[in-house]
Amino acid sequence: MLLTVLIIAAVLGLYMAWNIGANDVANSMADAVGSNALSIRNAVILAGICEFAGAVLVGSHVTDTVRKGIVDPNHLLSIAQNPTDAAVIMVIGMTSALLAAAIWLNISSYLGMPVSTTHSIVGAVAGFGIIAAGWDAVNWSKMAQIVASWFISPLAGGVIAFILFMFISRFILGRDRPVRSAKIFVPYIVFLAASVVSLATIYKGFKNVIGNLPWLTDNVSLAIAMGLSLVFALGSKWWLNHTLAGKEKLAIGEQLDEVEKVFIPLVIVTSCSVAFAHGANDVANAVGPLAAVVNVVRTGTVEMRVGVPMWIMVLGGVGIVTGLATYGYRVMRTVGSDITEITPSRGVAADIAATATVLVCSRLKLPVSTTHTLVGAIIGIGMARGLTGINSAITKKIFNSWILTVPAAAIVSMVFYVLGRLFVYDYLTRLINMVSA
Repeated sequence: MLLTVLIIAAVLGLYMAWNIGANDVANSMADAVGSNALSIRNAVILAGICEFAGAVLVGSHVTDTVRKGIVDPNHLLSIAQNPTDAAVIMVIGMTSALLAAAIWLNISSYLGMPVSTTHSIVGAVAGFGIIAAGWDAVNWSKMAQIVASWFISPLAGGVIAFILFMFISRFILGRDRPVRSAKIFVPYIVFLAASVVSLATIYKGFKNVIGNLPWLTDNVSLAIAMGLSLVFALGSKWWLNHTLAGKEKLAIGEQLDEVEKVFIPLVIVTSCSVAFAHGANDVANAVGPLAAVVNVVRTGTVEMRVGVPMWIMVLGGVGIVTGLATYGYRVMRTVGSDITEITPSRGVAADIAATATVLVCSRLKLPVSTTHTLVGAIIGIGMARGLTGINSAITKKIFNSWILTVPAAAIVSMVFYVLGRLFVYDYLTRLINMVSA
C-alpha cells in the first residue's frame, strides 16, 4: 500500500520534471539555437549536462512543504479534524497541485508557449489552498508580487537588452570597419558577460551551498567575479587579435559575418549558465511537492520544511533532461526563432540582460520568472530594429499564456483535489493510520 502511493507520487514528480525540461529549460538554450550557434541536438546535450549538474550537485536538499509561501500550512492544518486528516489533506493537495501544474505545462509546451514553471506550481498550490481552506488560506500580498512580476521582469529584461544591443550595433556592427571595432569593444562585453555569469553562478547556482561557506561574503563574491572577468576579458583580447588577424581587409558584409562568429562562444556560455542556475533552483518546483508527499506518507505527520532525498533530486534531474530532449524543441523554436530574428550578438545581449535582471531581482527578493525575463529581453533586442522586428501575433499569444497560467493551474488543481477527496480520502486515511501506528 505504502509502496504504491510512493510510486504514484514519484511518477507524478517525474512527469512534472519532464514538463519543466520541455518548457522552462528549453528557454535557456533558445538564443543559442535561434542564432545557429548550436544545433538543437548539441543544445540538448549541453543544457542536459548543465541542468542535471545544477539540480543534483547544488540543488536544494531542503524544501518548504508549500512552495513560495503562497499558502500558509498552519491555516491548512487548522481546518483538519485530527493529525491524520491534516496529513491526508496535504497529500491530496500537493499531489493535485503537482499534477495540475504538470498538465498546464504540457499543454503550453504542445502549443510552443513559454510559461513560468514557478507560476504554474504557485497557481496550482493556491487553487488547492482555496478549495481546501478558503480564500484566507492564500497569501494574497505574495500573489500580488507575482502578478507584478509579469510586468516588471519582462520590462527590465527588455530595456537592458535594448540598451546593450544598441551599444553593440552602434560601436561594432554599425561601424565602417566592424572587425577593428570588435577588437576594441568585444573585450568589454566579455567582461560584462563574465561578471554577470560569475555572480549568477555564485548567488543563484550555488546559493544552496553558500551557507556552508561563511567566508564567501558579498565582497569576496564580487572580488572573485571581477577577477575572473578581467582574466576572461584580457584572454578574449588576445583571442580576438589572433582570430580576426587580417580580416579588416574583407568586404563589409564579410567583416560582419566574422564579427558575429566571435559572439558564438559567448552566447553558448551565457546560455549554459542560465541552464545551470535553472537546474539548481527550479528543480524544487518538481521535487518540492513530491518530497512533501513522500515525507507525509512515510511519517504520518506534516512538517513545514522537509528533506529532499538524493533519489528524488536525481529523479528530478533525469525528468528535466528527458523533457528537454524529447519535447523542448517546440518552445526553443518559439523563443529562438518566432518572436524575432536572433543572431549571436543579439543572443548575447538577451542572455546577459536576462541573467542580470534575474540576479538583481533575486538579490532584492523580488519574485521574477526567468522565462518572462528572457522573453522580455528577446523582445527588447527585436525592438532595437523597430516595431516591425517583432512578431506581434506570437508575442500576444505568449502574454495571454502568462496571464492564464495561474488561474488555469489553480482551477485544474481544484478539480483534482475534489476528486481526490471523493475517491482516495479513505484509502489514504487507512494508510496514514497504519504508518503512524
